[in-house]
Order: sequence, then C-alpha cells, then structure tokens
Amino acid sequence: MAARSLGRGVGRLLGSLRGLSGQPARPLCRVSAQRRAASGPSGSAPAVAAASQPGSYPALSAQAAREPAAFWGPLARDTLLWDTPYHTVWDCDFSTGKIGWFLGGQLNVSVNCLDQHVWKSPESVALIWERDEPGTEVRITYRELLETTCRLANTLKRHGVCRGDCVAIYMPVSPLAVAAMLACARIGAVHTVVFAGFSAASLAGRINDAKCKVVITFNQGLRGGRVMELKKIVDEAVKHCPTVQRVLVAHRTDNKVHMGDLDIPLEQEMAKEDPVCAPESMGSEDVLFMLYTSGSTGMPKGIVHTQAGYLLYAALTHKLVFDHRPGDIFGCVADIGWITGHSYVVYGPLCNGATSVLFESTPVYPNAGRYWETVERLKINQFYGAPTAVRLLLKYGDAWVKKYDRSSLRTLGSVGEPINCEAWEWLHRVVGDSRCTLVDTWWQTETGGICIAPRPSEEGAEILPGMAMRPFFGIVPVLMDEKGSVVEGSNVSGALCISQAWPGMARTIYGDHQRFVDAYFKAYPGYYFTGDGAHRTEGGYYQITGRMDDVINISGHRLGTAEIEDAIADHPAVPESAVIGYPHDIKGEAAFAFIVVKDSAGDSDVVVQELKSMVATKIAKYAVPDEILVVKRLPKTRSGKVMRRLLRKIITSEAQELGDTTTLEDPSIITEILSAYQKCKDKQAAAK
Repeated sequence: MAARSLGRGVGRLLGSLRGLSGQPARPLCRVSAQRRAASGPSGSAPAVAAASQPGSYPALSAQAAREPAAFWGPLARDTLLWDTPYHTVWDCDFSTGKIGWFLGGQLNVSVNCLDQHVWKSPESVALIWERDEPGTEVRITYRELLETTCRLANTLKRHGVCRGDCVAIYMPVSPLAVAAMLACARIGAVHTVVFAGFSAASLAGRINDAKCKVVITFNQGLRGGRVMELKKIVDEAVKHCPTVQRVLVAHRTDNKVHMGDLDIPLEQEMAKEDPVCAPESMGSEDVLFMLYTSGSTGMPKGIVHTQAGYLLYAALTHKLVFDHRPGDIFGCVADIGWITGHSYVVYGPLCNGATSVLFESTPVYPNAGRYWETVERLKINQFYGAPTAVRLLLKYGDAWVKKYDRSSLRTLGSVGEPINCEAWEWLHRVVGDSRCTLVDTWWQTETGGICIAPRPSEEGAEILPGMAMRPFFGIVPVLMDEKGSVVEGSNVSGALCISQAWPGMARTIYGDHQRFVDAYFKAYPGYYFTGDGAHRTEGGYYQITGRMDDVINISGHRLGTAEIEDAIADHPAVPESAVIGYPHDIKGEAAFAFIVVKDSAGDSDVVVQELKSMVATKIAKYAVPDEILVVKRLPKTRSGKVMRRLLRKIITSEAQELGDTTTLEDPSIITEILSAYQKCKDKQAAAK
C-alpha cells in the first residue's frame, strides 16, 4: 500500500481493509455493560466537574495534598473503565523509589482510549492527520482507529509478540504510529517510541537496552518537504540487535525499499487480520511504555511509565489545564517520539474522547504561516507548542500570523523549557489577539504530565507572563537550599522538589532501579528532585529558573541562566540566546552567552555592547556575561531544547568528550560553533 491509500483515513488508510480481506467487519469488541455502567462516562468524576467552580481550586488542591487517597480514588474510579476494581489507591515510599497507584486494579488502556468512545459515537473524529503536504489533512474516526489498532495488534500477535514483550516504534507522526502504540497496549506489550530521525546507532542502543522483539517503521518519512530514509536506518540498526525477530514495514511514500529476511510488509499483513482483538486485562502497575531520555552521563535512560496512574493523570491534565470541552479540536504539534506527544497527542486526548491533531510537518514549511494556516483550516481550539518554535516564528514578524483567521483558538500552551517574556507576549498578543488563555506548562518525561501551570485555577485568576505559576492537583512543590533544608516563605529561590507522589510519575529506569533512586531521590531524601531550580514569588507562584546545572555562582551570587537569557531576549535584534556558566579565576564562575542575531541587525559588535548594558540594567553588573559570542544557530534537540551542556564543553576545551549527542537535531552545528569560538579567541589574542 502506498502513500495514496495511506492518505485517505485509517480505515481507508490501508486500502479499505474490509474490502481487501473479503470479510465483513465483525462487531466491535465490547466490555460488559455492567462494567460500563459501573465506570460511568469519561471525565465525570466530581473533582473534574468541581474544578471550574468558584473557590474550588484551593479546596481541591488542599484535599489532594492532605488526603491523596480520598482525592485520586474517586477520580480513578469514575474516569477510567476498569475490569477489576483496585483495592489500594496508593503505596509509595520515596526513600526506596517505590511508586504504586491503584493496586489490584485491572484495565486496558486501548479500551479506555478507543472502545468506550466507539460505543457512544463511532463516527466522531479521533485524529486529524496534518500531513507534511499542506492542505492534505486526513480525518480518522474512532471506529476506524479501533479497527486499525485491532488489525495491527493481531499482526503483532501473529508474529510472536506476547504480553510483556517490547516493541520499538520508529515512525514519524501518523495515524499508523498512534495505532501501533495502542496495539501494543491492547495486547499487553510494551512500546518504546524512538524519534524518527535518530541515527542507526542511537536506535540500536535503545532497541538493545529494551530488548525489543519487533520494530515497526515506514519505508520513508516526510518532514518539511524532505525525505527521511527510515527503513535504511532501521536496516543498519538491526544488524546490531540480536533480539529483533521481525521488522514490520509500512509505506508513507510509493518508493520501494529493500526487504530482507526479517522484513514484513505491514499493510499486507494487516489486511489478513480481523478488525477485532480481545484486549488484555492489565494490572495498574504493569508497564505501558518506556521512553528514552538523554542523561548527562552519555547513557540514555529508559523511563518507565505504567498503566492506570499515567493514563488518569494524562487525561485529567489534558482536560483541566487546557479547558478542553467536548467537540474541541486539540492541536499539540509535538512529535510522538517525545513525552509531550505521548501524553497530549495520544493518551490524554484519546482517553477524553477528543479530536487530536497529528502534525507531521515543521513550523516553517512551506512558509512561516504553516501553524496559523493549519489553525484556520482545522479550526483548532487549543494550540500547544514549544518556545523555540515561537521564537523562530517571531523572527518572521506578525504578518504571517495575521494573514490567517485564528478566532477558533481559546487556549495557547507552551512546553519544553521556560518561555521568555518576549516570546510569551508575542504569543499572547499577536497569535492569541490578547484574548486567549496562555498556559506556560512545566513538567518532564519523568513526571508523565503537566505539574505546574496557570490553569486550573479559580475562575478569572491572574496569569503572569513567562511563569508556570500554580501546582496541579496532588503536586506539592517545595524549594530546598544547598544544605537540604526546606526554604519557607515567598520571594525565595531553591531547588525544585516535590514532596508527595502523584499517579503519573515514572516508576523506574528500565533495568536500573538504583540509578532511578540516585537520580531523583538521593539528593534530597524524602523528596523527588526535579533537577530544576525555581523561584516562589510574593504571590506564592512558581517560576522555573532552569536546570540546577544552569545556575551560576558569580562572586557568591547565585544566578539562573534563564534570567540572563530573559534579559537578552528583550533586545529586538536577538531572537535566541543560551547562557552557560564556566570557570573563572577570580569570580569562581562567569557567564558566557551565545546569541543569534537577526540579519537586519547591522553591526553585531554594537548589539553585543547594548546587551551588556541591558543585562547590567535589568539584573546587575555582576550578571553581565564576560563573553558574548554571535553564532548562526544554537545546538538543539529535535524537540527544540538547547543542549547547553554541549556549549559548556566547547568553551571548557572538552569538545572531544561531548557525551550523548543522539538527541541533537543537526550534529554539524558543533563544528560551526567551534569555528566561531576559535575565530573569537584568535581575534582576542591578536588584540593583546
């Protein structure tokens, strides 16, 4: 099956599979009417309904902190469909990294995300696939997605995948990739989605660590008008992966690729299978998926998330943070290879019965109006993206935004890193016409879902620019000082920790629980250490100041690099910057700033001097970076985060020991920055 058939909807997507099989579709798999009646409609829990009532936010937050079982227990019972009720709401011990929620309960995640909505409204739209080619979106109903998921699940079973086995998914954003995730969940297999852009070596490392039995991929991928040779990368990877028994190959383009002994044409195999697959009943704490995140040690960590707690938390945060309502079109433009795509493209929206947009392209293909043209055409109500993309589009000016009708937008969201005030203001004022709620969300791969955001809150509560602000229900943040003591009061800063477990948090690092304990629970015993610093304002709100390793101690003054970056971002000629600390003979540490300057800026030396003056004025003279280097680009991951540790390696003469660079979007940027840095040093030497 080629791209043309793939592009006509998931049921149609594989060439009208019912017609190909020659058999009429069987009735959809159902759980008992008794279970449906006992479970109630999705999202009907009293806490969800109460969250929007005046005065409810403080009361519910207090209850979730004081009585976790009384808060989360009814939510889980009323929001999710259960095969077997749980007997214990939670059993957690941060000293050993033991996290357990809804113990004894059994359910199936794919039933919660698909079947329950098919019973009610089978032709409602589950996914809108915004393909790379502009204007060629594809709508997929819940019925079509369920049938495709079941066929793929049966295909996996036929090729030896059993409950507990791990499947690697190396696919770009697409309905079939979503079906692959849900097919694994349906049969009790574990999935690990690897971003479709990682090198063969990176893919092989993750496959081997997870001991994957099967890999699912496309022949090729399309992104920004460019072809990605996915199958070739998989071929190279599996040469070094002894656990892989099958590679299932779907087709995004019409181009033929080499098919070897391990390779199976996925569409042809799915056409032979039934559109019904009985769901496995999984324990609440059985593994749902693993997602690899890079560590400073150079060894990616397989973060483990389990079934019920993760799904509940993703669904609840999706509903309440974004004010999602029935019939809304939810547009999260993240890739499914990252946790944002897992929680807010797939699991959260689908559990809530939403219509979720799958964005395959880039924000500037074919031009800088791509996001906003998509918003107009699809009538998107909630738009969730990264500050990096916002800063990129800001460089192109307001015209590309104002060209399109964005009146459907009600909520804008920011994710991935702290958003600077200029980008926040532009997103709010220009994109949202100063009328949309803007939620700057803070969370991590390890937290499973949003932990701090301006909403939910009391009705009409203030939102401050560039600040995550309010903890979500059940999140109890504390700030810690260098001695490991809790920092009380307001207008204070410290290491951001969380004092109490919540359902969506990671359970372990695959194959190395001690590393999990050491990374997250050892630095501040009794607390989950986020690795981030934060400031608590006079109003009691939380502002993320950046990674703790991005805090500089300059002559005894502790300063978050994000604070300096925010000051630099106020210069109209500087759309992007990254500040790091480096050793200094006198000060102990000094700040080094890498900046990107607009082409229209003129003399960059003048810009540098203006920046130094601005930082001195906005923060203090001690905060002025000792060095400011103009570069063409910053080294970013494919999810848009600036890899500051690589910049630190470059200026501390450790460029030969960069560690894990598998998440770097374009490796050639390292050579580019090294060259610019060397020219700067040569110029300084010549001036002496």
